[in-house]
Amino acid sequence: MKAIVTGAAGFIGFHVARRLATEGVEIVAIDNVNDYYPVALKETRLSALDGHAGIRFVRANIANAGELAAAIGEDTDADVVIHLAAQAGVRYSVENPAAYVDANVHGQVTVFEQALRMKKRPPIVYASSSSVYGTNSKVPFSESDPVDNPVSVYAATKRSGELLAHSYRHVHKIASTGLRFFTVYGPYGRPDMAPWLFTDAILKGEPIKVYNHGKMERDFTFIDDIVNGVLGAMNRILTNPEATAPVYNLGNNKPVALMRFIEIIEKACGREATKEFAPMPPADVPRTYADTDLAARDLGFSPSTSLEEGIPLFVEWFRGYNGR
Repeated sequence: MKAIVTGAAGFIGFHVARRLATEGVEIVAIDNVNDYYPVALKETRLSALDGHAGIRFVRANIANAGELAAAIGEDTDADVVIHLAAQAGVRYSVENPAAYVDANVHGQVTVFEQALRMKKRPPIVYASSSSVYGTNSKVPFSESDPVDNPVSVYAATKRSGELLAHSYRHVHKIASTGLRFFTVYGPYGRPDMAPWLFTDAILKGEPIKVYNHGKMERDFTFIDDIVNGVLGAMNRILTNPEATAPVYNLGNNKPVALMRFIEIIEKACGREATKEFAPMPPADVPRTYADTDLAARDLGFSPSTSLEEGIPLFVEWFRGYNGR
């Protein structure tokens, strides 16, 4: 089998590409390796992919139609596109909204247009986000809930991506499914997310910023569980595209209070954090909580890594990567 994986130098894309390679899938891995966070981490991920046969990496911007077509080259016979490239980060979308529209909206159109021109018109599994639920008060968040009130530009672009996918399915019969990821963490994780930020500060003896005065909950989901969900979605859409749902939640189905999350990191680091309490940032939401019944039924999704198990694995990797 042959797959196109966009965002292969990113956190989730790297892990997905590596898992597919170990399973013998031929991969065209694409990423523009932008500098939203230090490029050195992305290069480290790419170096880890170098040892796997069957991966061809191309540096290209998926929002540029010419670059994307050139990157795919003669591999237009791919069986599936796993589209994980995106401009990430909720808070940064307040500062630089244009980057999100370009990567997450224009990029979505470009990827779907490219699929139209490929020999097999391959199905697309793409990254959405739990952010589309905004400040919905009903929990757990279900795929059938209304998602018309995003509270950040990032969330708005991710919802736009879902609507665009629906349009391409209706007009062009391109099968697709979106995956609403819930706070993914683990080894090789992003430096702009809480596990990295808190671990880094605690090990340096610096204060951590605790938003909404600690009154927040997140459905933290370990990367290996997420990869299982992505591959489950890929297998589902390849074997039964007509019965594949438009979107699935991929979360741990167990929200954890922010203060408990900090305690787990403190234990893994062997140090207590100095906490600075702050109000809620305007683009954040107080709680995320995934209803995963649909993903369990269709994708066999069954997350098995608790935060108490996953955070020590992240901290161990973090210490090794940063020489701490």
